[in-house]
Amino acid sequence: MVQKTAAIIGGGVIGGGWLARFLLNGWNVNLFDPDPQAERKIAAVLENARHALPMLYERDLPKEGELTICKTVEQAVSAADWIQESVPERLEIKHNVISDIQKYCLQNAIIGSSTSGYKPSELQEKSDFPDQIVVAHPFNPVYLLPLIELVPSPRSGTTHIAQAQAHLTALGMFPLLVRKEIDAHIADRFLEAVWREGLWLIKDGIATTEEIDNAIRYGFGLRWAQMGLFETYRIAGGEEGMAHFIAQFGPCLDWPWTKLMDVPELTDELVQQIADQSDAQSGNLSIRALERKRDNNLVAILRSLKQQGNAAGALIGEHDRNLQPKFKPATKLRSVSRVIPVDWTDYNGHMNEGRYGQVFSDAADSFMISIGADAAYIAAGHSYFTAETTVKYLQEAHAGQHIYVESEVLLAEGKKLKLRHFMRADDGTTLASCEQFMLHVSLSTRKSCAPLPEVADRLNALKLALKEQSL
Repeated sequence: MVQKTAAIIGGGVIGGGWLARFLLNGWNVNLFDPDPQAERKIAAVLENARHALPMLYERDLPKEGELTICKTVEQAVSAADWIQESVPERLEIKHNVISDIQKYCLQNAIIGSSTSGYKPSELQEKSDFPDQIVVAHPFNPVYLLPLIELVPSPRSGTTHIAQAQAHLTALGMFPLLVRKEIDAHIADRFLEAVWREGLWLIKDGIATTEEIDNAIRYGFGLRWAQMGLFETYRIAGGEEGMAHFIAQFGPCLDWPWTKLMDVPELTDELVQQIADQSDAQSGNLSIRALERKRDNNLVAILRSLKQQGNAAGALIGEHDRNLQPKFKPATKLRSVSRVIPVDWTDYNGHMNEGRYGQVFSDAADSFMISIGADAAYIAAGHSYFTAETTVKYLQEAHAGQHIYVESEVLLAEGKKLKLRHFMRADDGTTLASCEQFMLHVSLSTRKSCAPLPEVADRLNALKLALKEQSL
C-alpha cells in the first residue's frame, strides 16, 4: 500500500484535529504553522485524540504515521496528497495561503478548506487551478466527529471530488456532498439559528447558559444525535407521518415564538453576562478537562450508536470492519488487539468482568475466522458453540489501555475444539487467561456434528502442528 501524506496548514483547534485524524489513520502528516506555540498545542490535541479515537473500535487502527513540523509551506505541501487549509476565517488570508500552496503542490493534490462560511467559488476566485480546491468543512473534535461537509463549485474537478470522498471515507469520516454551494453550507446554518436564539434568551433574562445547555442535552439533543431533525418530526406526526406533522405544527411558524431573524447587539455588558454565566457553569474545569469529558461522552454515545448500527455508529461499524486483519490458521494467534473503551469500566474504575468475557469471545471469533468458520460458513448452517469457559482474572485493566490476546489450540479433535487465551498488556504482563471448550454444531438441528471438510482440513493441519510442537 502506497504511503499517503497530508499537509496541514494552520494547526489550531480545527487544523490540529485534522492532523490527528490523518496521523492516527496511518497517513504521514506535514504541519506548517508560524505560531511558535503550535507544536505544544498539537501535542495536547494528539494526547486527546490518542486517548479517544482508538476506543471507538474493536480493532487496532493502522500504524500511526510520521509527523513532520515544517518551516515553510513549500516543505509541507510539495509531496502531499491532501492539503487542508485551516487558517483564520478571512477571505484575503485564505486567498494568500491557497496561492502559496498552489505554487508548490502537486497538480493532482486535493486542497481542502476548513472554512465555516465561505463558498468554494469564493476561495477559487484568484486561482489558476480552481479544480483542486474544495470546501471540506469538519466539526470539532475532528478526530472523533465523522461529518465533513464536502462542497464543490461548478469549477471543482469531478476527479478531485471523487478522490476526496474516497480518502475521507477511508479515514472513517462521512463526506456529505453538498448539492449546491451556499454561505455557511448546511450544518452551520442550523447552529447559527440556535446560537442567535440562545443569545436573545440570555439578553432577555429568560435563561442562563447552563439552562439553555440543559434544554438541549436533556431533550432534543439526544434525539438529534441518532435521528436528526426530519426523521424525529416524522415520528411526531404519528401514523399519518410528516404531512400530518406539518399540517399540525406548520401554522406555528407564523407565531411570534422566536427572534431568529434578528441578532442582539453584543454589548460589553451582554458579553460579560454570558462569560460570567459560562464561568459559573463550568469554570471549575480546565479546557483540557472539558475536552476529555466531551471526548469520553462522545465515545460512549458513538459506541452505543455503533451497537445499534444507526446514524454515525453505522459508519464507525463499517470502518471497524475494514480494519479487520487477515487471519491465517495457527496454533498460536494474536486474536485481539485493541484499546479498552470508557464504557467497559465499572464503579471500581477498572474493566468489568463481563467485558473480559467479551474480549475472549472476540478472540474465539478471530480464531474461527482463521480456520474458515466465518460469516459465510455460519450462514451456510454450521458454527461452533462454547460449552465451557474458565476465566482467571490476574491484573486490573483500565479505560484507554491497549491490550492484546494470544490464543492457542489445546485440542482439535473432530467436533471438539479447546482454546486457551491470554490477555496481555503491551509490556507482556498477563492480565487474564481463559480456557474455552467448544463444540461444532449444525445450526439446523442444533446438535453437535463434525465440521465441514474445509474447516476440518485446517484443523487437521493445526493438529499436525501441535504434534510437532510437543516433540
